[in-house]
Amino acid sequence: MFGGMTIFSRIIAGEIPSYKIAENEKFYAFLDIFPIREGHVLVVPKKEVDNLFDLPAEYLNEMLLFAQPIAKAIEKAFDCNRCGISVIGLEVPHAHIHLVPINSANDLNFTRSKPQASAESLKAVQEKILAAL
Repeated sequence: MFGGMTIFSRIIAGEIPSYKIAENEKFYAFLDIFPIREGHVLVVPKKEVDNLFDLPAEYLNEMLLFAQPIAKAIEKAFDCNRCGISVIGLEVPHAHIHLVPINSANDLNFTRSKPQASAESLKAVQEKILAAL
């Protein structure tokens, strides 16, 4: 099913380990290991398409519905005003959305340096979100 083309397809195929949050037949959600804020989740379609808006209509429709319970869990798990959503899509040529707990618009600033999170902190974040799902 996957040619292992993008790093996201390799994560979905299980070739690269990830901190999975949720999965269905069309989408895979996992922690960003370079989070801009603790609780930063990526939602990726299993269909390998570079630009989000080139996805088939049913994927665009279903992607937000797939993300909704994850966003609600992020809001429960972290001290934030809400779960923000961002689409940039420049780092990896595979459509994806970012779900980030935010208190201000600056919390979605992707130009800040993003150090890699430790395995311990990622595991703790994964457990917090899964417990709230």
